Amino acid sequence: MIEVSDLRKRYGKAAAVNGLSFRIADGRITGFLGPNGAGKTTTLRILLGLVRPTAGTATIDGRTYRELEDPIRRVGAVLEASNYHPNRSGRSHLRVLCTAAGLPRTRADEALEFVGMENAGGRAVGGYSLGMRQRLSVAGALLGDPDLLVLDEPANGLDPEGIRWLRDFLRAFAAGGKTVFVSSHVLAEVEQIADDVVIIHRGRLVARESVADLRARTVGLTRVRSPDAARLRDALASAGIEATVDGERVSTSAPAARVGEVAAANGVVLHELTAESPSLEEAFLALTAGETGL
Repeated sequence: MIEVSDLRKRYGKAAAVNGLSFRIADGRITGFLGPNGAGKTTTLRILLGLVRPTAGTATIDGRTYRELEDPIRRVGAVLEASNYHPNRSGRSHLRVLCTAAGLPRTRADEALEFVGMENAGGRAVGGYSLGMRQRLSVAGALLGDPDLLVLDEPANGLDPEGIRWLRDFLRAFAAGGKTVFVSSHVLAEVEQIADDVVIIHRGRLVARESVADLRARTVGLTRVRSPDAARLRDALASAGIEATVDGERVSTSAPAARVGEVAAANGVVLHELTAESPSLEEAFLALTAGETGL
């Protein structure tokens, strides 16, 4: 289990993380979201022992990363896709990691096959696309067959096929009882794969809950199509409901059932009445006051 407790990190006068606390249960996929500068990468780097906190703790099963025994077999991480020698092949890169970690060199080929790069393993990393380097990073994270994956923007540079591969891989990884903690700008992908989300803003926790619960407490839209849209808008206004009109279409945050009742009471014909559930993106923007820079 990941536990972050009153975590703080200051760089001079700037607070990158400011009293952040949350827990992540094992065996689930948790999305880590926040606008640019919210403190996501700093938190991940502290969790992985790359940055020392000013105060507070970030632990894995009650221990800091530096205290873990044989951490490569406990945690696999991808924070960036640029830490390679450009003239070294992908296979050689992974074999060096295996040797450093005391793992059999055969794990390099197994990991390359797992990420679909067995045919590119002999090529120099300098000739890889960004998406291929991302896959190689994931392969490196899997060498120790870890129980926990910590990923920072793993979809960066992936084409649609690569994104689908990543989605299927993460689902399969978690289905085996393992844990994924993933930071991503691609909210539509997070919505498809994540069980839970942790949302932070200005270094503080905004939400920690399941995707379903987060969407349920976010107001959605009711969309209506009517040949008498203006009269429906006026009827809704009389009932204390705000609505906007665009031609024959009416939009409001009121529940669909209530809109239908008002329309029926006023004899307004409806050609369409649709309740739209809020997306994860809409919930995110509502919680971070509409700041769009992820």
